[in-house]
Amino acid sequence: MSVRLRVLILAIVCFCLYGTALAQSNEEEGPITRVPVDRSAPAPKDNRKAPPRSDQLAPDESSSKQTQIDVSPPSGDAKHVDADSELNEFHPWDPHKAAKCIEVGDFYSKQGNYRAAISRYQEALEWKPKDAEATYKLGEAQEKSGDLSGALDNYRAYLKILPGGPYADKAHKGIDRLKSKAAPAAAQVAPKPS
Repeated sequence: MSVRLRVLILAIVCFCLYGTALAQSNEEEGPITRVPVDRSAPAPKDNRKAPPRSDQLAPDESSSKQTQIDVSPPSGDAKHVDADSELNEFHPWDPHKAAKCIEVGDFYSKQGNYRAAISRYQEALEWKPKDAEATYKLGEAQEKSGDLSGALDNYRAYLKILPGGPYADKAHKGIDRLKSKAAPAAAQVAPKPS
């Protein structure tokens, strides 16, 4: 027998077996009859409990208790109005966007694109002013890009925000490092006495 003939016979046998298996499954279920549906009757009870809908929750209650993030403005920040400004402009407050900007800034910093990282850290500080992590990382990126005075200012600002924070030791070391870099540079620029 040729290969084609064997494949054809095998296909026919499989088709026949499938047909008989289908017929047997229909016989076990019984004949199919249409039953009219009574739409006025209550639906059968389901033992599973549905998750709460947003209209069933209290106004201050979240459907995801474990992942709550505080998005309230900082205390003493009356409607995000800048007290020093004559225009009383409103400042945006979105810690989610600030966190995303920090994440993107970290990516750029790892790639060595410090200019883009600086831009993203500054944007994070626009969304969440006085964010300790963004302030420290901005100083770090500024130091790597060569802006030593900006880096020094941001390291000091970080220490004002979180004196005992996770980057406090690194900020102190950065300040010492930048001061030691600035001392030889000042000595070279200063006129020598005659």
